[in-house]
Amino acid sequence: MTIILAHNDAFKASYCIILHHNAKLPGVLYRSSISSAFEVLASDAMVDWRPQTTVTVIPTCCDERRREDTGTTKINSPIQNSDSCWQAIFLPTGSHYNLPLGEKTGDLNLMEMIESFFGVIGDLTWGWALIPFLVIFGVFFTAASGFVQFKYFFRMFRVLSGSNQTGDPNAISAREALFLSVGGRVGGGNIAGVAVAITLGGPGAVFWMWAIAVVGMATSLVECSLAQLYKEPEEDGTFRGGPARTIIHGLGADYRWLAIVYAISLIAAFGIGFPAFQGNTVAGAAADSLGISRIITGVVLAAGTAYIVYGGIHRIAKACDIIVPVMALGYIAMALIVIVLNIGGIPAVIGTIVSNAFGFEEAVSGGMGAAIAQGLRRGLFSNEAGLGSAPNVAATADVRHPISQGITQSFSVFIDTIVICSCTAFVILLGDVYVPGASDINGVALTQQSLVSHLGAWSQYFLTGAVLLFAFSSIIYNYYLGENALTFMTDSDMVLHGFKIALVGIVFLGAVAPAATSVFFFSDPMMGILAVVNLLMLIMMFPVAKRLIVDFSDQLKSGVERPVLDPKKYKDLDINTKVWTGKVND
Repeated sequence: MTIILAHNDAFKASYCIILHHNAKLPGVLYRSSISSAFEVLASDAMVDWRPQTTVTVIPTCCDERRREDTGTTKINSPIQNSDSCWQAIFLPTGSHYNLPLGEKTGDLNLMEMIESFFGVIGDLTWGWALIPFLVIFGVFFTAASGFVQFKYFFRMFRVLSGSNQTGDPNAISAREALFLSVGGRVGGGNIAGVAVAITLGGPGAVFWMWAIAVVGMATSLVECSLAQLYKEPEEDGTFRGGPARTIIHGLGADYRWLAIVYAISLIAAFGIGFPAFQGNTVAGAAADSLGISRIITGVVLAAGTAYIVYGGIHRIAKACDIIVPVMALGYIAMALIVIVLNIGGIPAVIGTIVSNAFGFEEAVSGGMGAAIAQGLRRGLFSNEAGLGSAPNVAATADVRHPISQGITQSFSVFIDTIVICSCTAFVILLGDVYVPGASDINGVALTQQSLVSHLGAWSQYFLTGAVLLFAFSSIIYNYYLGENALTFMTDSDMVLHGFKIALVGIVFLGAVAPAATSVFFFSDPMMGILAVVNLLMLIMMFPVAKRLIVDFSDQLKSGVERPVLDPKKYKDLDINTKVWTGKVND
């Protein structure tokens, strides 16, 4: 992305020209955290170059997973330059984000070099093959596991009952681990990201979101079951695990370097970068819809975050056990009201989704290709299956067999994408606000206006509340991922305490200074590395996961209602046998 600052004599104002390497981008750009590398240039065709001038930057695709979409700006006169593959768009300064620009220099400075480096990493992961590999691996895990997500689908719902609680006050139950995972997977993207996918890919994108969620359920089962198998006990009676520990104990000490790369990537992306973006989301939503000062929101958010993270995994799990059901059930109930009020339109909407998904109807330029691309991307970014984040949470649960928690985490993917993302999709597609091919309303604005058209103005405040809860649960989830990775690398209480202080500060900074989130441009590229490492580990460790699946299935066939892992059967593996001795609940 190239940004050129110019002075337009006709309008007597400074403008920011953003050049996108995609002439098919819509004429509306969405307020988003800046996370991709960029350079500032002066053009001979432009006059009045102003170093250190504050300009507005509103990129479209630099950070779609953590997109906030809390506002839109109409582009009334997009123009094409001489290079047909670039689209030049004029934006007046001062609209949303203010980014102080440095002096123009002939050579790249250190920061620009770092940004360019991470830009290359992002291109090599997200921009090249990572999404196709996530899809391919998901299909492979589905077939090789015997379509395990379908086989145990109805068993997933058992975790919601009280009978699945461990009874151990020091342990994290399967249900608490589920809600903590859902709290992390579900975020603002379930509300705004789905709208973006529909606008850019048409209604057919919803079908491909469903499709990638189905195969992602198998991927999540595999990665979370392995994290459970190789988990380690803590002094307080809880457990720790995740891909880093799975690499060490599953692949051996020779791969410790890979585990360290994973841990560093997890800390950088989830422990540092994303909490700032979520803090910005919360503060932005509160300011735009409720008129609450960013500073007030920042103080409250930082205080709430500090209270929960200093309570450890127990308090984190208990908080999510309360927050997640409230936010999820509330949002689902709202969507169900909309569906009931428009029940006659459901067959037509489903028909539109399917026909657009396979190119029988074209709602946007690109047709079926756009639907597939946007649906897969939105689905993967939303449910995180295969990215290596959720296994860190899955390992905390006290269960009888690793596959039990794998099934539970597969259910988490189902809740995130099949249920909650679908709620947003039906709210949009059952209304008359969305117009296929139009791009003047998008993101959270499209979801909000669609909801208002169904239920009235009061519903926009409900949506704001949902965004606030979704984002806050993601913050505490992201903290735990960072903490888990940090404890893998060091046992120092001082380092962990420093991380907690830094996390609270980052959340506050993201809330009160939205422009500061540009500092965390490394988040998405580091998440790309995280996913690559996790996928490499999964494909190498799949034979072990297959053993677990077969063991679980054989016990069910023999009449065992709640299978138990017998550590004696796994003597050839480097697992902590004490973890799996004397289990009585799952």
